[in-house]
Amino acid sequence: MAEMIHLRSPREVMCGWAHLPRYIDKIRLHLAGQLPPEYEELLGKQSDELWLKAAGVTHEQMVELVRGSLTDGQICNWVRRHVVRSDEEKARTADAILRYPLPGDRAGQERFARRKRDYGLGGRDDIQTRADLIDADESRLP
Repeated sequence: MAEMIHLRSPREVMCGWAHLPRYIDKIRLHLAGQLPPEYEELLGKQSDELWLKAAGVTHEQMVELVRGSLTDGQICNWVRRHVVRSDEEKARTADAILRYPLPGDRAGQERFARRKRDYGLGGRDDIQTRADLIDADESRLP
């Protein structure tokens, strides 16, 4: 069985954007035919979609950008030229991605609790957000 290639944490930042490095990793693995099915079905959705909406680009644009780029630096240069957003807008996007589900979002909290149980992490009080769950599942949290 092939060893799982872990993506960068959603907390990692590129060009001031949280989650962007992880999204790029997913696209690269997708293009190489190595993205696991459970990631493939969510490619361009959830946190990716939040980033895309904030950046004002499409998933298809990002796939073509990654396909035509050899390095993160090339992608970052493109993002700096084509995705001009304030630091405040980037921070709001990071909050939406990294702090999901927010404490007042009852439906989101219920879905998140179910997902934590599905991952076998239901008893972990230190896992409060989707970013925490991802980092725990991918062995970045003890």
